[in-house]
Amino acid sequence: MQLPDHAEVVVIGGGIIGCSTAYHFARDHKADVLLLDQGKLTGGSTWHAAGLVGQLRSSASITQVLKYSVDLYRQLAGETGLETGWKMTGCLRLACNEDRWIEYKRLATTAGSFGMDMHLLSPSEVKSMWPLMDVSDLVGATFLPTDGQASPSDITQSLAKGARMHGAKIVEGVRVTGFIMEAGRITAVETTAGTVTCEKVVNCAGQWARQVGVMAGINVPLQPVKHQYIITEKIDGLSPDAATVRDPDRFTYFKEEVGGLVMGGYEQNPIAWTTGDVPDDFEFQLFDDDWDHFGQHLDQAVARVPALAETGVKQMINGPESFTPDGNFILGAACECANMYVGAGFNAFGIASGGGAGWVLAKWVVDGEAPMDLWVVDIRRFTDLHRDRDWVSDRTLEAYGKHYTIGFPHEEYESGRPRIVSPLYERMQAQRAVFGSKLGWERPNWFAPEGAAAADQYSMGRQNWFEAVGDEHRLVRESVGIFDQSSFAKFELKGKDAAEALQWICANHVAKPPGRLTYTQLLNSRGGIECDLTVARLSDNLFYIVTGTGFRVHDSAWISDHIPAGLDASLSDVTEDYGTLSLMGPQSRRVLEAVCDGACTNEAFPFAHVRELDIAGSPVRALRVTYVGELGWELHVPLEATGDVFDALMAAGSDFGIRPVGYRALESLRLEKGYRAWSSDITPNDSPFEAGLGWAVKLKSDQPFMGRDAAEKAANSVPGKLLACFTVDDPDVVLLGRETILRNGEFAGYLTSGGYGYTVGKPIGYGYVRNAGGVTKDYLEDGTYELVVAQNTIPASLHLEPLYDPTGERVKA
Repeated sequence: MQLPDHAEVVVIGGGIIGCSTAYHFARDHKADVLLLDQGKLTGGSTWHAAGLVGQLRSSASITQVLKYSVDLYRQLAGETGLETGWKMTGCLRLACNEDRWIEYKRLATTAGSFGMDMHLLSPSEVKSMWPLMDVSDLVGATFLPTDGQASPSDITQSLAKGARMHGAKIVEGVRVTGFIMEAGRITAVETTAGTVTCEKVVNCAGQWARQVGVMAGINVPLQPVKHQYIITEKIDGLSPDAATVRDPDRFTYFKEEVGGLVMGGYEQNPIAWTTGDVPDDFEFQLFDDDWDHFGQHLDQAVARVPALAETGVKQMINGPESFTPDGNFILGAACECANMYVGAGFNAFGIASGGGAGWVLAKWVVDGEAPMDLWVVDIRRFTDLHRDRDWVSDRTLEAYGKHYTIGFPHEEYESGRPRIVSPLYERMQAQRAVFGSKLGWERPNWFAPEGAAAADQYSMGRQNWFEAVGDEHRLVRESVGIFDQSSFAKFELKGKDAAEALQWICANHVAKPPGRLTYTQLLNSRGGIECDLTVARLSDNLFYIVTGTGFRVHDSAWISDHIPAGLDASLSDVTEDYGTLSLMGPQSRRVLEAVCDGACTNEAFPFAHVRELDIAGSPVRALRVTYVGELGWELHVPLEATGDVFDALMAAGSDFGIRPVGYRALESLRLEKGYRAWSSDITPNDSPFEAGLGWAVKLKSDQPFMGRDAAEKAANSVPGKLLACFTVDDPDVVLLGRETILRNGEFAGYLTSGGYGYTVGKPIGYGYVRNAGGVTKDYLEDGTYELVVAQNTIPASLHLEPLYDPTGERVKA
């Protein structure tokens, strides 16, 4: 086909993701879409993918995406006439130890929360399903009947045909060589066959996606990793409908293929390919067989399926797969370029994701915002840290190595650390801090008492930090503690129209007089919560915005993208200009007054106000807010003065037993107070009215704001879900999130977050109670509740008010 002069949307890359995206553009949106591939369709990594299709993930939205893939693959051949090789064989996941078995019982509970029927099987039941398997070491297994397998090339060709049937143009043998750009936007795509003008570009270039991104100035942090599997000769007694098998304690997987087995694995010593550019001509190519490296999998596979010892190998596949630093794929709008979107980095489950990823990506491009909560795969979760190719490679290899390890709660990555440290890092080390990492920042999670190991010891039950965190929690409740939150993302919005811009962007009224601060959500067009942050007005034309560490790029991009055209308002990132010390607890006022000249009484320094204080000779932006449910201040200190201010506070608080406190205690404290956490309790899928935050939406004014129409509709409707707090009496129950909520014995939702409240002495969880007929306060209070935790049903109590509320202060940072 001849290259057209213009297309509304240009999709780059003809693997399963690109073809699925083009298909959905054409089918669902009737878009003028052009797909370009530098060689032949599937020629990158799609053609050699193993083809296992699983659906369950820890995110409800991503599980929905994968379930959509299965539904699409079931019916695609009927539409296009091209078979996909789809077989719904179900999938067995094997457990060989108690920790894995607890993980799987939790997984089965999550499956139930997400509307999927996952069965727990005994070893004998596994043996009856898979007679060739040695089950002597099994504790049990899970079985998800709707999982399966497919032919990657066949699915892709079927999607491509469907795209053409709906009007898409697909041109092979044309390589993208660059972009013509104006004012941060792509206006045309340059190729080996000419130039195509366009409105939008979707980068689905697979292992070349990073290089394509560089042409437009964006970063797509991928690392190609060598992934191997074998295809065996026929095996007597192997059913053509045998379930796919994941055997993570042996780091291997299996699927039936033409009477034999495909067998591969995820080793803990993976081999990266290159941190440089992937050669353009590396299509339909493989690496040399590496039997020495693969031997570790072969030994484990023979132990599991003894018949393999006498079975020949038809072929070894050793090809590159694109992996990411956190094991999640990459979708969405690149903040560096106004009209480039990305779908890449599928971590060897591109076939499982392909149908659904193309569906949501096409809708994202057309609507200009994600159609659901896709934060865990949003490209805006990455920062400039992820431009470091060596760091990305090291972290990606660690993530690959964790693919089949037990997913212990609160587990931290170890590679590439420490990368970014606050000025207090050495002081925190001296206090025996045990650090976690967030977007490269080292942050104290907890502090080990003398005589205890200053390291996390992971388990599926209570972990070794539990008592120490309780002590930190009680210190903040009873006296005063200090948190190093220097990793907070911080921005300044300046300009004569800054207030007008923020009044449009923010759901709450933020154009208050200088010296005031406001807790607010930022809403999408559906009325869902895109951001959750604090806005402090420092002067008529200057606002200071504080949000969570991990949301730095996401929130800054959302704000920048939604400043109305023509307004004099510019956003700047000042994260590294300020350290942040949160002084919290009933004695915090006495400590603060001891180090500054001014009074900090309620009259002199009311709640939800900001003042500049002089502490240890430095100007400090003091925000009276709290995320713990106690009197307190966030102190934003010029970075170079953070140590001096910390030392002054520690000296002033010595009589009150002041100590540094970590993020684990912060989480416990906020759960008791009922503060919501964005990305778990509140997401783009949730409205403020469903989340109990309707008081923070300025509907009583006539002020227009982003999402107002949807917010008004939500405010005047009976919601289908409401967020509530739950507690259980057994202190040994571990709540993590995604546990099923039962109301009067029937499914009613699942927890969005969980933990332990040391003041109330109970496990705490938050979750939305759902009902198609509507949820009211009476409906909530009329029910009897239970939680399903790792397949155990436990009586629970529902609470509609904070469990702990000494101050009545509901604005948080």
